[in-house]
Amino acid sequence: MTNQPHQDAPAPRNPPGSRYCIVIPCRDEEDTLERTVRSLAAQTTAPDLVVIVDDGSTDRTPEICARLAGEFAFVRVLRRQDRGRRSVGPGVIDAFYDGLATFDVGRYDFVCKLDADLEMPPRYFARILERMAADPRIGAMSGRPYYQRPGPNGLEMVPEPCGIDVCVGATKFYRRACFEAIGGFVRAVMWDGIDAHTCRMLGWRNFADEDPELRYLHLRPMGSSDHNVYRGRVRWGRGQWFMGTGALFILASATNRILTPPILVGSVLMLFGYVSAWWRGEPRYDRPGFRTFLRRYQRLALLKGKRRAMEMVLDAGPRADPGPAAQGLR
Repeated sequence: MTNQPHQDAPAPRNPPGSRYCIVIPCRDEEDTLERTVRSLAAQTTAPDLVVIVDDGSTDRTPEICARLAGEFAFVRVLRRQDRGRRSVGPGVIDAFYDGLATFDVGRYDFVCKLDADLEMPPRYFARILERMAADPRIGAMSGRPYYQRPGPNGLEMVPEPCGIDVCVGATKFYRRACFEAIGGFVRAVMWDGIDAHTCRMLGWRNFADEDPELRYLHLRPMGSSDHNVYRGRVRWGRGQWFMGTGALFILASATNRILTPPILVGSVLMLFGYVSAWWRGEPRYDRPGFRTFLRRYQRLALLKGKRRAMEMVLDAGPRADPGPAAQGLR
């Protein structure tokens, strides 16, 4: 629910076939939002439209939004009523869809959901457009997130852990045809895994690319936006249960991240989230055929590795899709 009208979107500037729009859901991002937007303005292929959806911020975010909209012609701002708290997962997707509803998405070839705590390298979107133009089977892709930490020679870039088989949730760049085919994002925790596996189920490529030109800076530790990183690890485990991940795969994932900060504790909390969701009998995502496909892919990933598993399921061809799950996508 919004509390101010939205202005008309500017006419696309990029040529047909490379027009893209970005929606940035945010709340209380006074420390990072401006760096994010300025990195978009500095792109060699700048976005045609950026809609910042302020999800009821209580800090200086509204002031920063207004200033950025006044400075950059491609920026529009939508203000939502304060829900009283930050809401990750379904709350982020609610805000995203509010922003998406304010303009005609059909005018654009690509749509991107972007977090407000990122700094993108200058050729980030130009490089993605090049890759997607060269391979029409790429439905969605992202680069890889890095963060900065003190090193012997000053600040150093350190990669954040993320799988190669999922377009990173912080920067989802979608071919619009693919986004429409999968039915968009589900309003639930693990939306950013469900969409990736649905892409693959329907015959589209979805991945995080290791190209050095696509390394972007994450200005806040991954999974820490909701209170702290510990709560984020529990939420991740619960989300894996909801998505339909098998027990052996979640155990392997947690084991693989034992040395990722918080060392050992993070892995234990992931498993706790998964097991507690199982114990309470929490619901699972019920799009027909999805969990069967996911379990098959995860078995292949454990046996062959993710890179090989991704190619094997794509080579097998798309699965029949009876339609979205009962949870609803919109």
